[in-house]
Amino acid sequence: MPSLKKSERQPTFIYEMMQRLGIEPGEVMLPRLGLVYMTAFYRCQSCQVKEACRKWLDSMPCSVANAPNFCPSEDILFELAASRRVRQRTC
Repeated sequence: MPSLKKSERQPTFIYEMMQRLGIEPGEVMLPRLGLVYMTAFYRCQSCQVKEACRKWLDSMPCSVANAPNFCPSEDILFELAASRRVRQRTC
């Protein structure tokens, strides 16, 4: 039986981070955003600062404007959140 790599067994916090940023997971599954989302997911899965991330999530309110600077997916999460805000204004 193949064993999972250590990074595959560790928790990923991408969903919780997206929730804090107001990003709906269903929205990022649009075809044009799918690759972007998967990149963020894999970055989170292999992240080396999961403990710092968990502490940050535990210490922050339920809604935040930006991901922390140490997050490897900070750029992607910023783009997804900004894209969502633009879509909300145009509806």
